[in-house]
Amino acid sequence: MYEKFETLLKQNNVTPYRVHKETGISTATLSDWKNGKSEPKKDKIEKICDYFEVPLSYFYGNDGIEEKPVLTKRDTKEITEMLNNMENLLQQDGLMFDGDPATPEAIDSILSAMKIGMEMAKQKNKEKYTPKKYKKD
Repeated sequence: MYEKFETLLKQNNVTPYRVHKETGISTATLSDWKNGKSEPKKDKIEKICDYFEVPLSYFYGNDGIEEKPVLTKRDTKEITEMLNNMENLLQQDGLMFDGDPATPEAIDSILSAMKIGMEMAKQKNKEKYTPKKYKKD
């Protein structure tokens, strides 16, 4: 991490002392990072990123960015089963869409929108309800 910080210092012709003055990060903290005595905390990294106008990914890559949970095969299977049940309902005679009998294209559009909505809902629920001990760091 400190190597990337030094690169930013050189690119911007800035000293660590100036970063300290303008961000409020103590020189002792910067020194500890340099000597490997402590790992930088996220709030400090965010201050440095704001100061140099770089994204958090500059320091963390994908590790620092929380990724959305991935749907498992089981999740995909459940969504597919629900959509198949919906498709059976949508294929029945008398289904109207916007006042006219539903065309196959309209039914496909409805099913596509439902699939996207179900996937988003599954991901949101995984984010919200997965206990911390099962989340990947």
